[in-house]
Amino acid sequence: MPRGKYAPEFKTKLVLEVLRGERELGAIAAEHNLNPNMLRNWKAEFLEHASSVFEERGKAEREAKRKEAAVKKERDKMLKTIGQLTIERNFLQDCFRAVGQPIPEFDPEKHL
Repeated sequence: MPRGKYAPEFKTKLVLEVLRGERELGAIAAEHNLNPNMLRNWKAEFLEHASSVFEERGKAEREAKRKEAAVKKERDKMLKTIGQLTIERNFLQDCFRAVGQPIPEFDPEKHL
């Protein structure tokens, strides 16, 4: 791999191998032609940021719930509007019938 261009998955795989403790850090680094200090730095960074995995997931879950609530609120608002418009339309149709007039047809193409 080119210098400084290691995929996060690759780094994670090696750090987890080091943390398992089945082999020495130096052996793992040598097998992958890495400087042992680089692998130590990756391990330190991994451990330092390990708690953020759970924070980000919690943050993402909260954000998803917030978006879901906003969508539900918007849906409820639209359904309320549809209900109100239906009541108004029915009232107007009854008014036309009461005075003996034909109910006007609505052509959406003319009203765009």
